[in-house]
Amino acid sequence: MSVPPPRLSPMAPTELSADEARRIALRAQGFLGAPDRRGGARGVLRHLGAVQLDTISVLARSHELIPYARLGALGRRTVEDAYWTEGHSFEYWSHAACILPVEEWPHFAFRRRAYRNRPQWHHDLSQSAYDQVIKQLRTEGPLTATELGGAKNGGEWWDWSDSKIAVERALMYGDVVCTERRSWKRVYDLAERAIPTPLLDIDLDDKECLRRLVRLAGDALGVGTRSDIADYHRLKAEQFDAVVADSGLVPVTVQGWGKPAWASPEALATTPRGRHRTTLLSPFDSLIWERPRTERIFGFTHRLEAYVPRPKRIHGYFAMPLLAGGHLVGRVDPAREGTTLVARQVSLKNEKTVAPMAQALTEAAGWVGCNTVRVEQVTPPTLRAPLTAALASI
Repeated sequence: MSVPPPRLSPMAPTELSADEARRIALRAQGFLGAPDRRGGARGVLRHLGAVQLDTISVLARSHELIPYARLGALGRRTVEDAYWTEGHSFEYWSHAACILPVEEWPHFAFRRRAYRNRPQWHHDLSQSAYDQVIKQLRTEGPLTATELGGAKNGGEWWDWSDSKIAVERALMYGDVVCTERRSWKRVYDLAERAIPTPLLDIDLDDKECLRRLVRLAGDALGVGTRSDIADYHRLKAEQFDAVVADSGLVPVTVQGWGKPAWASPEALATTPRGRHRTTLLSPFDSLIWERPRTERIFGFTHRLEAYVPRPKRIHGYFAMPLLAGGHLVGRVDPAREGTTLVARQVSLKNEKTVAPMAQALTEAAGWVGCNTVRVEQVTPPTLRAPLTAALASI
């Protein structure tokens, strides 16, 4: 898949206000304007280029929350099928462990080569173990690590079995592909079987891989700094520097950012307009992946506290930011008790954000099969009664 050359109107701006940059970023990420419902979750994946996976499941797993935030209450089975059926995607290391459109396969050749050339690994691996896994997948695949002989040796979580080490190494090298998650276990298959031959035959050098990924990241973000765009697929700063001039992204200045920035030419071609989505965001949503970017664009400090000791948490285990009117205006740490969605800890900017939070909580509850919402702690406490009343009135 080639990256198109820039099509920048002579009248397109190269100086943006902070508000223009915010709206461009929202539209690029699918939160401003009419959503592409015909494309469904598969369309969201292709538009974003990467959807992060994570083990935590509160309302739902993060990869389910991504299309929900943009399109509303899609069936959860529908979302899984959109990702994993008919060979439309694969899992690989991008921003983190991510679901990627299958068309992206050639773009990560640079990373697969880097893994092959890596001098040191945490686990030793014999060639016979590697060959055995490849042979077993060729004969029996697709298989999980358990079906390949077991994932662990019986010790701590990092005490992987030889077959688990081998299949994960083969995944990094590109001999093996993760084609789906089954009960949250990776399902592995041979790349020669899982990746369409026309894509498998594309052989890009490192520079072309990086050029395409920088362009695609810029398109997905709309506008971003060097660190914003490089962080999207976890590229190094020097990798970004080597290709940005040839990427087709347009250098811009954004008021108040204090750093050089680049924008997608398509993002500059028209003024972002349309309906804003009101929704709760996964902490792993690509709109808020990078904390400095989130603070710069939205004036909002976002931090996942799931791995922070409980006494040191400020906003809760899985605090989900509230997006409303194109701004981040609050957050909630949710839980589920039977058919009740529990808002354990809610933070609101002001009284105007009560109604959007009530709407977002009610929609999320219905999506995951809950018929009531219970509010516990609210900051500031004076907004607890208005929030409870707003929920009751919906």
